[in-house]
Amino acid sequence: MTKKRKRRNSNRYNHCHSETEDKSRLVSGDSHFGVAQALSLLQESTSPVASKGSTAAAEQDNHTGFAKPPRKKKRVDGVKTKYPTLTYVEGCLQSSIRVADLQSLLLYCFADGIAPQWISMKHSGHVRKVVVLMVPGLELGMFDGTIPMEAKPPTTLDDDSNLGMKKDNDEEAEKENFARWKQGLPPQDRSRRFNPRPLSHDELPEPLQPLADMFPHVWPVKAPGDSRHSKLHSPLQAILLSPSPKTKGIEGQGTGPRPPRGANNWTPDRTPVTTFIHSASELRENGYTLHPILLEPGQSRSADAALPVDGWVDSEITDLNDGEISDSEIQKGSLTAGRDVLAVDCEMCITEGGTSELTRISLVRWDGEVVLDELVKPERPVIDYLTRFSGITKEKLDPVTTTLPDIQRRLLSILNPRTVLVGHSLNADLNALKFTHPFIIDTTIIYPHPRGSYFKCSLKWLTQKYLGKEIQKGETGHDSVEDARAVLELLKQKCEKGERWGISDTSNESIFRRLARSVKSSRPEGYTGAVVDWGAPERGFGSQATVAIGCNTDEEVVSGVRQAVNGDTDDSSVPAGGVDFTWARLRGLEILRGWCNRRPDPNNANESTAIMHPVEDTTVETTSTAAGTSALSNSTFSETVSEMVSHITRIYESLPACTLFVVYSGTGDPREVHRLQGLLKTHRKEFQAGTPWDKLTVKWTDREEQALKKACERAREGCGFLCVK
Repeated sequence: MTKKRKRRNSNRYNHCHSETEDKSRLVSGDSHFGVAQALSLLQESTSPVASKGSTAAAEQDNHTGFAKPPRKKKRVDGVKTKYPTLTYVEGCLQSSIRVADLQSLLLYCFADGIAPQWISMKHSGHVRKVVVLMVPGLELGMFDGTIPMEAKPPTTLDDDSNLGMKKDNDEEAEKENFARWKQGLPPQDRSRRFNPRPLSHDELPEPLQPLADMFPHVWPVKAPGDSRHSKLHSPLQAILLSPSPKTKGIEGQGTGPRPPRGANNWTPDRTPVTTFIHSASELRENGYTLHPILLEPGQSRSADAALPVDGWVDSEITDLNDGEISDSEIQKGSLTAGRDVLAVDCEMCITEGGTSELTRISLVRWDGEVVLDELVKPERPVIDYLTRFSGITKEKLDPVTTTLPDIQRRLLSILNPRTVLVGHSLNADLNALKFTHPFIIDTTIIYPHPRGSYFKCSLKWLTQKYLGKEIQKGETGHDSVEDARAVLELLKQKCEKGERWGISDTSNESIFRRLARSVKSSRPEGYTGAVVDWGAPERGFGSQATVAIGCNTDEEVVSGVRQAVNGDTDDSSVPAGGVDFTWARLRGLEILRGWCNRRPDPNNANESTAIMHPVEDTTVETTSTAAGTSALSNSTFSETVSEMVSHITRIYESLPACTLFVVYSGTGDPREVHRLQGLLKTHRKEFQAGTPWDKLTVKWTDREEQALKKACERAREGCGFLCVK
């Protein structure tokens, strides 16, 4: 080979090696190699890579198809550092990212979370702070004109309009996919709907343009929910409650719930039973028929009764203060605080018309004494004794002469203003008894399901987990006395351990607790956290945060975030230099659009104020938007959006360098879901009460069921933004 040819081949190798090295250095950097980074190398000719930086405009390299990341400063506070960067591969997502994925990114930076596969983060160990901001009311349709700023924002949208795309007809899409299936072709690729959309300053509506200066893209983010049961779950829990770390199973341990974690090291906090008596709003939310004394002045009884009031009996209490007991009468250290605590458990059967009627009632006192245990003759003929659950048979019930009015009179003679009724899903028992009482404790509420209030833990599961006992064994049905005593033991344990016992202990834990115990070489003392929200967050998700700041306006939220992130010399509760992780929420846009119905009271976590919204139709109209009527003016919506963006900008500007900033909407528009769920609840109440079909005020058919499913899917379509400052 001649020297000339050797020199030419050598130059060619050096050029290829240099180009490959540059690409490798651009994508992978100096840190470990992620899955998304490996894909970006394989798809470099077809898949442009976007780098998330503080600047939205990334210069495109026409030759390689790579987006050059913006230049970063080499020093932070005079110290040389490596700036974290976010990178994703265009077109690699096959589904929308979830709110839980945003939490996973946080845990990857600060805790023991694994590297996310939907995005790659370089130099994650150099992230100094994380700020997550929830802004309900934001929708993807705002960024492509589907929800115009200068006109009334539509209340319900087609599936793809919430995703920032042209409206598609679901039926036409299904027909097209069916035609492709008949031809042996796969369904049409719609993966583009899951990928982030670039933000261009010139193409955005004027109120949203400042967002393009902070974030390169807007991401479709799916809210938590249950498609099977058409339920929306809390987007707050998806961020602020993290899955408990998995531990290796113990050899010989059987199936079923494990004992509560930390039981041996738990610090007892003796709490009287009166602490757990539910408020009227809690009872209403859990389907209870309210005692007249709990109704607000001027409120009719039928507005809150779960069933028709005919045949219902109320305990003889005329004033809530009648149940108060002076301190001199209470024995020191008493858990009952002088109250007469009675556990109630009932067994039911199904009678003609599909009505559930009482067949047995058991009352057990705090000391275990059985006060009442009787079988009850149903009013209508029985069509199902539910023996497998109740243990009641025809032979047991035939000789019984006691009726429901007899039991109601017995209850009136037993109960007094100092009586507290305790039960498991006690609303079902009281419905069967047709009886109301103002002082209620429900173990399904004080021992909440780890997946949220939409689910209820069974009494058998709670007893096995917290008491280490087995109840409801065999096939002979439940023993109502045994169940009532189990309820009492759960309440006693709750009083001994304290309010936090049994809350989110099964499969979730507070994100603040997890961050606090996360130890890295650079942070041996763990990470601190803060919640900045309307109302009194220290009584809710912020109870385990280092700092909880209650606010009454979005302006106060902005100031609170600045205080939590950067520290406050005038407030010793905030650590010097600020906390590491901050979660906050802006609610102005949510309130304006009618997504929120009550304003939390910053002075009382258990109180809230009703919000009067403009009357706005929440059903799909065939007429034009201009023809629609709404008290929400065109300018008001645009001004509120502009103010909201201004708040986000001010928060961004207050953040120190190397801060991961995440903004998410939580959900899409939930109003149609709430409307349909309200209709379904009314239908169930009337149907279970035996109302004939032609007299139902709400007839729930498959049409309404499918409408609810579609509304739930639309409501789960949120959006989000993320960047590293």
